[in-house]
Amino acid sequence: MKKRTLVTILSLGLLTISSAFAKEKIDFMFPAPVDGKLTMEMTRIIKEFNQSQNDVEVRGIFTGDYDTTKMKAEAAAKAGQPPALAIMSANYTVDLALKDAILPMDDLFKYSKDSVSATDFLVNNFWPAMHKNAQLMGKTYAIPFHNSTPMLYYNKQLFEQAGIKQPPQNWQELIDVAKKLTDKSKGQWGIMLPSTNNDYGGWILSSLVHANGGWFNNPDYPGEVYYNSPTTKGALQLWQDLVYKHEVMPAGVLNSKQISANFFSGKLGMAFLSTGALGFMRENTKSFDLEVAMLPEKERRGVIIGGASLVSFKGIDESQKKAAYQFLTYLVSPEVNGSWSRFTGYFAPRMAAYDLPEMKTYLDNDPRAKVALEQLKYAYPWYATYETVSVRKAIEDQLAELVNNKKYTVDEAVQNAQQKADEIMLPYQNATSLKTDK
Repeated sequence: MKKRTLVTILSLGLLTISSAFAKEKIDFMFPAPVDGKLTMEMTRIIKEFNQSQNDVEVRGIFTGDYDTTKMKAEAAAKAGQPPALAIMSANYTVDLALKDAILPMDDLFKYSKDSVSATDFLVNNFWPAMHKNAQLMGKTYAIPFHNSTPMLYYNKQLFEQAGIKQPPQNWQELIDVAKKLTDKSKGQWGIMLPSTNNDYGGWILSSLVHANGGWFNNPDYPGEVYYNSPTTKGALQLWQDLVYKHEVMPAGVLNSKQISANFFSGKLGMAFLSTGALGFMRENTKSFDLEVAMLPEKERRGVIIGGASLVSFKGIDESQKKAAYQFLTYLVSPEVNGSWSRFTGYFAPRMAAYDLPEMKTYLDNDPRAKVALEQLKYAYPWYATYETVSVRKAIEDQLAELVNNKKYTVDEAVQNAQQKADEIMLPYQNATSLKTDK
């Protein structure tokens, strides 16, 4: 009897000890396919975090592209299994906050040992160009993780063969250079722009609109876009003219894989792609020198911030919030954020990452990585609206029609896009009275 009692006591004691040291398990959603180098690198980061401490165990869930990640995270939340942390396209923050789907970051930052608020952490540690896409009405709902701007990638060998001394600085030079680089007898194109409706087309288009001196949307009111403005028309007309008037870009919707394949084969002179593609482009360009430059200007320099932020979905308990805070601050630490930047080509939104010796060495060894940072002084917030995805696709679908149909006019495109976008945003417009002109 005494032996049984002793065994029971020891068992209970072991259970108590085991319970005391059990890790809090949280789900972390990451926008990447289940295979590939980004997934492998993030898997390594998660493993190192899990092994570095005894409080939290992170389970990585790799979810596909940004749009798919948003859908899967929202579905998991509705099913009662919200991710404690997710890397979400930075321009989804406003829509998710409007839907009351994500937590204000202060719900996590209350576990900060030095009682710093999420807004103070954001403002004091991240590039100013990132702040707008992390907030709604002054409240912080996201913390930047990796960011990008579109850049001009070009084949230095083709430039030299065509006698081109420098990358184009404005739209007219872009057209002139693209003409010199185009040789249809060789299947060689002067330029390619991604026009898919998975955010690439809208992202590049919005940068062109800003370079044309306009605004793509109202950054202070999530219910207003300017698809039928003269500056948007001008950007769309340039895009269609590159295909049908100047014949320097193939017709049809182009995705980033098609563009990069043409570039690697030496059959493409220039491309507009994300700085987040720099690692991939750098690694796969073998037979010629790859160079990058700022996007050409029209009325001004102007690019749109892209990339992703960390958000936390509503429905997690306090222990999960504490665990999410611990993993979040690990991911955006200068060391991890800098390492991820060097691996991927995204620039690190955490400013202190660039103070590290390894980051300085990286930039010295590859000055191409500096271009995205140099463009920050000309960067504008990513478009973020009520029902961002649907509103964005309203213009991307029209862009697709313009590059597929020579007879389709820009006037038709912007009228249809504006009408569709306004219909989608009408519930929000009716519910608010903050609409202003830009």
